[in-house]
Amino acid sequence: MVEPRGPGMALFTVRAADEVRTAQFGDDKGELDAEMVAIARAIIRQRTGTFDPSIHHDRYQDALRALIEAKLRGLPIRPREVIAPPPVIDLMAALKRSLAPDTPAISGTTAKKKRARPAADRRQRSLLLPVAGSRKRKEEPATEPAAIAMKLRKKASSLA
Repeated sequence: MVEPRGPGMALFTVRAADEVRTAQFGDDKGELDAEMVAIARAIIRQRTGTFDPSIHHDRYQDALRALIEAKLRGLPIRPREVIAPPPVIDLMAALKRSLAPDTPAISGTTAKKKRARPAADRRQRSLLLPVAGSRKRKEEPATEPAAIAMKLRKKASSLA
């Protein structure tokens, strides 16, 4: 329903009787759990206090009042700096770049060279626990692991 209101118009949504339903709340005829009532009372007692509106400030209202006073006095008004949002990342383009094979002409280095450089140790040395023992190399196992043995066999068969 639209009706004139002052210099403008007001729009109201009118519902038919069959569109309006009564509220459906739970049945309150059951017994209340005494423990839950005690918990609810404790929470209400803990949260209850006096409200002092003088400790709360509306920064928007304060800034608006300062702006109005500056305009009334004829002072120059400087607009606030607007922080530019970071650029939007095109997710599809980033996904395509991540799935594309690395080519030396585009990236300048091959994928193997990228992986060859170890990452810097970023751990905090003061927090590392000392480990007892010497810094000798670990003794190699007497038998080769199965994966290494299989690789050696494949190399030997391809050379023959």
